[in-house]
Amino acid sequence: METTGNKPIFDKRIFWDVDFEKLNYETKASFIIERVFDRGDVEDIRQCRRFYGDEKIKQVLTKAKWLSLHTIYLACALFENELTDYRCYITAQSNPNHFSY
Repeated sequence: METTGNKPIFDKRIFWDVDFEKLNYETKASFIIERVFDRGDVEDIRQCRRFYGDEKIKQVLTKAKWLSLHTIYLACALFENELTDYRCYITAQSNPNHFSY
């Protein structure tokens, strides 16, 4: 994988459940990208895009098993694609939630 910039500095609150110091940015790229887009702020997302590049991020997010709906909408706006391009959106549509009473 080719990265386009220096190692990004993310807020540790995004990775509260893992050892932040041992995080490998190359082998855990999918985990990092999904987590930054789901829990990071604008600056975290900018650094992620600068480091991994838009093509790699688009590839990871479209194949993700789960993303929040607001993350999918953000990715659609950034990469100019459709909701149906995202695996997790299609899966959620085929498995609707129970009715809330």
